[in-house]
Amino acid sequence: MNIDVAVLPSHLPSPAGRCVVVFDVLRATTSMVAALAAGVAEIRIFGDLESARAAAAVHPGPKLLCGEQRCLRPEGFDLGNSPAAFNREAHAGRVAFMATTNGTRAILAAAAVNTVLIGALVNAGAVAGELARRDQDAVLLCAGTDGQVTLEDLLGCGAVLDELSQRAQVALASDTARLALRLWRATQHDVVAALSDAQGGRNVIAAGLADDIAFAAAVNSVPLVGAVQRDPLRVAGLG
Repeated sequence: MNIDVAVLPSHLPSPAGRCVVVFDVLRATTSMVAALAAGVAEIRIFGDLESARAAAAVHPGPKLLCGEQRCLRPEGFDLGNSPAAFNREAHAGRVAFMATTNGTRAILAAAAVNTVLIGALVNAGAVAGELARRDQDAVLLCAGTDGQVTLEDLLGCGAVLDELSQRAQVALASDTARLALRLWRATQHDVVAALSDAQGGRNVIAAGLADDIAFAAAVNSVPLVGAVQRDPLRVAGLG
């Protein structure tokens, strides 16, 4: 199984014959996994706040409008982008409409690929198990932040690579993949510190959302994999 890492959506190589795993560890993909674990029925994906707002406005069933702007909940939205905000009592069965600065746009960039999975530190083992089951070449795609490479997404990729290496024969396709794995192994014993030191973590802390760091750093705390489905574009849990 050949696994590569793309540090930004603009670096995504031809995915022919491969699946893609999207990472926005701080915080969109972590929040998607948390939402599904809380019983949210599905998460519909949008590239901007207005599109999400408009789609939610005409949805007839129970819904949840989620998004962020400069890390914070936009005016009129039910939730921001904090993973711990999702809870089963309030949100189970709802359809979430989500737009974020980086994570949902990375999913849109990979939307033409047949298989797109949702990755984070919280579900690294579950993602690795799914990749091993599929026995298919894959690209681990970092969302980045405003077109810049992010430490936290590389850590997410590295964690999945480490878990996958314990389950299958893995060939790393590039030095970028090797870098992600080495970075993870060098920092895995203090994940909160690593995420807090990343620029994304600094932004989250500056916004008064430091609890999101601890949630995102809880490796393998959510044994669930989200997968992208189409018509409409959405994320739902596998199985």
